[in-house]
Amino acid sequence: MADLSPIQNGETIPLRRQISLTAQLAVPAILAQLSSIVMQYIDASMVGRLGADGAASVGLMSSSLWLFWGICSAVTTGFSVQIAHRLGAKKPVEARQVVRQGITSVVAVGFIMALIGLAISQYLPGWLGGDENICHDASVYFAVFVAALPMLSLNYLAGGILRASGNMKVPSLLNVAMCLLDVVLNWFLIFPTRDLSLFGHEILMPGAGLGVLGAALGTAGAETIIACIMLWYTLARQKDVRLRGAERGSFRPTRQILRRAFKISVPMTLEHAIFCGAQIMITVIVAPLGIVAIAANAFAVTAESLCYMPGFGIGDAATTLIGQSYGAGRRDLVLRFCHLTVGLGIVVMTLMGAILYVGAPVMMEIMTDVESISSLGVEVLRIEAWAEPLYAASIVAYGAFVGVGDTMIPAIMNFGSIWAVRIPLAAIMAPAMGLRGVWIAMAIELSFRGAIFLWRMWSKKWIPSRSA
Repeated sequence: MADLSPIQNGETIPLRRQISLTAQLAVPAILAQLSSIVMQYIDASMVGRLGADGAASVGLMSSSLWLFWGICSAVTTGFSVQIAHRLGAKKPVEARQVVRQGITSVVAVGFIMALIGLAISQYLPGWLGGDENICHDASVYFAVFVAALPMLSLNYLAGGILRASGNMKVPSLLNVAMCLLDVVLNWFLIFPTRDLSLFGHEILMPGAGLGVLGAALGTAGAETIIACIMLWYTLARQKDVRLRGAERGSFRPTRQILRRAFKISVPMTLEHAIFCGAQIMITVIVAPLGIVAIAANAFAVTAESLCYMPGFGIGDAATTLIGQSYGAGRRDLVLRFCHLTVGLGIVVMTLMGAILYVGAPVMMEIMTDVESISSLGVEVLRIEAWAEPLYAASIVAYGAFVGVGDTMIPAIMNFGSIWAVRIPLAAIMAPAMGLRGVWIAMAIELSFRGAIFLWRMWSKKWIPSRSA
């Protein structure tokens, strides 16, 4: 676990130590983000073996699932940022108060989102323009995932609390374990009982043969099991925020903490809803292009996430470092860590963009053996690779802004960029250029977004005058 006491104690931190702290937090966070992408690869590659219909069933629902997941995640951020501020100010008792109230609040939101999702699951594939052949599987896939939202919300909260405490290692290890568990569960749930050759011997491998439903059950099961372990570790073992052996406190949310969580989370929630609404609109634009385009788009989005998830990992590190620096009243460190993490993000994602361009054929072959889907996916991935450096700037700068509780203006910036640039361009270019036009529009928009986030970062207007 990274030692953040020099920030809390007001010590002078040389550049080398700043870089070391950034690396200690960023590397495990990157691994954690990559592990979540590996899970998407696992589901995509396994379901992809079922054929184009199975792949399209999963792909059609991806953007809608991101909407529900993201709202739950944004709600947890309102509490984890407050915890980082209180730990930075050396107020662990107050931090534990936020932990208790956060648990109650995120579970409530998780249940509400699950009920909404289950209510619309039967109709959603049709609303998105899905072909009749895939609507049933798509509906079942979506319903299983949203049913697990209460536990997934607790997983997000526990991970956020650990990161706010400077502990990136445990969430990373547990996310890796979740990937392995996902493979095992998917293996037995997706495919039917079959003969496999192992070291020259034929063995009978049992399987439930549930197809798309099996993929959903496997991933939801893995996430639920890991959520229980993550929450136990947070509440029983993590220094400063553990509740076992601590003072008694109420789990009933108070107006002060809810108001602050609301101020942080609502802009993020609205921004994410708007972003995912745009992704859903992209799905509507892509759907008329056919099953091959839907599947290629979904697989390419999963493959591209291999590039940008390291950026989100560095963004998580930025949120922790800047949140604790801001809580400790150290504006100088806020600026230094912001510039350092944004620069690191740009370097890492530029490298990942180059890997994406070169490795696109391999990535697509892993996920599907349908040649038409694979070749179209390779083309659009190579378009997107050029936008990765500026996309990195927007991701990490956003994480820095969240660290000080500045979420409203960045949310508006994301809204304007996506709806004023990406959606109109995609709608214009898709009929003439197909899926390629959609991804050209995406690359243009991501570059524009990165530029405006850099402008805001350099303006320094995102740093409040005093700690809340």
